[in-house]
Amino acid sequence: MTPDTPAGFWDFPYPSQRMPLLARNVVSTSQPLASAAGALVLARGGNAVDAALATAITLTVVEPCMNGIGGDAFALVWDGQRLHGLDASGRAPRRWTREHFARHPSMPYRGWDAVTVPGTVSAWRMLSERFGALPFAELFEPALRHAREGYLVSPTVRRQWQAQVAELLPQPGFREAFAPGGEAPAIGELWICPGQADTLQKIAQSKGEDFYRGSLARAIADHARRTGGVLDEQDLAEHEADWVEPLSVSYRGMELHEIGPGGQGIGALMALGMLSHFDLKAAGPDSALWHHLQIEAMKLAFADLYRYVADPQAMREVTSQHLLAPEYLARRAKQIDPDRAAPAAAGAPASGGTVYLTAADQAGMMVSFIQSNFKGFGSGVVVPQTGIALHNRGWGFTLERGHPNEVAPRKRPFHTIIPGFLMQDGRPLASFGLMGGSMQAQGHVQLAVRIADQGLNPQAASDAPRWRVLDDNLGVAVEWNFPPEAIEGLRARGHPIRVAQRFDTEFGCAQLALKTRHGYVAASDHRKDGYPVGF
Repeated sequence: MTPDTPAGFWDFPYPSQRMPLLARNVVSTSQPLASAAGALVLARGGNAVDAALATAITLTVVEPCMNGIGGDAFALVWDGQRLHGLDASGRAPRRWTREHFARHPSMPYRGWDAVTVPGTVSAWRMLSERFGALPFAELFEPALRHAREGYLVSPTVRRQWQAQVAELLPQPGFREAFAPGGEAPAIGELWICPGQADTLQKIAQSKGEDFYRGSLARAIADHARRTGGVLDEQDLAEHEADWVEPLSVSYRGMELHEIGPGGQGIGALMALGMLSHFDLKAAGPDSALWHHLQIEAMKLAFADLYRYVADPQAMREVTSQHLLAPEYLARRAKQIDPDRAAPAAAGAPASGGTVYLTAADQAGMMVSFIQSNFKGFGSGVVVPQTGIALHNRGWGFTLERGHPNEVAPRKRPFHTIIPGFLMQDGRPLASFGLMGGSMQAQGHVQLAVRIADQGLNPQAASDAPRWRVLDDNLGVAVEWNFPPEAIEGLRARGHPIRVAQRFDTEFGCAQLALKTRHGYVAASDHRKDGYPVGF
């Protein structure tokens, strides 16, 4: 709290009701300054991809506790004719052998042994080159202004930033860059990060080349050599992002599209494929049965995710096609008991700290984009004088011998960040997504069900109380305003239920843009600081 604000000034004692934005050009993010950056680029004549990139670049500055220059990214782009997928996740360093991890009982959560090659910068460049209308360097102007001149830290950003500080202070470079006084900046404090400005300027001028083959690459590798990492210049230079064909499943006359493995988007597709065998409308929105069926489908999908999903090149026995086969999902659906929760085990198919944003323009281009450092600031490792916080995406690997997702050199880990896209009758319906680790796949399911079965507008679909299957794939957390009768009904069916506090951020933060006849209905999650903007 700053000296000129009274005690309690930054409390929010009453729930609020938001209205969606209706406009022909829209940007929706978790942070208002980033939304404004996207709108500015649209007003200058940029398209939805330009707006999404300006927004994403700005988010690395104004919401550094959830994403950064040293993270990964994925995108789905409707170009007016077809849907394109981009996988800009990085691979493991060449020296990440089993022997390298012999001293670890499990994959490290923080530090250099959690850092894979960052892919976010490559996503910015590839999207701009293929779809952008404005010069690449112009997209950096809002972010550079905030990094050089500072910005006022918003409430949720401060809360999430401060929650990580104590754990990350020992990591090399973190204190100097993001906690010089040993804590996060206060709400309303002017925060300036000149290192980020210099880094973004180099990326803008070189179209990302400096990050992978120039002075920034050398700075990353030198920091690794000095402080115990093995990531080097060759690992960075060999990075490549990939254009991929999205996967999809039909549900209630709509099609949900996701980036395939190694991401968890296939989990949302599997759960919806199972739910298509139940009548959720008859169950009734927000009833115990409504939520129970979704939770059980998600648990079964997670069981398969954790057993089979990895870098697609390593999925040799069970592929995406096997996991999405209609007959397999029908068999899995039959395992769901409407009256009882059950432990979820992997099936046997026939074998052979994140930010999300969306932008859409009046020409019909729509972008679903997500970038992440994984767990907040990621590994906690920050490259000196650069503002580059390196992600901890390597934590997504396993050390289990023979597992498809076993760590190995030049391999991509299992990924949690996923952009979503809904189509209807071959036409775009909605670009959407939400942040939050394993919450993302189950959040996609809940949003899709709210739109398809309940017929809600994007803001109402986002506002609805959410559940979250916990990492043990058994327990379930629900939001503070979850219907009491639904909680009772879930507990009666055997679900271990934990009711979260009001400002718990573990239920994801959604952004949505739904296509209408003349424009879009855009929404931003009330759980964070952002809002949609447009014109």
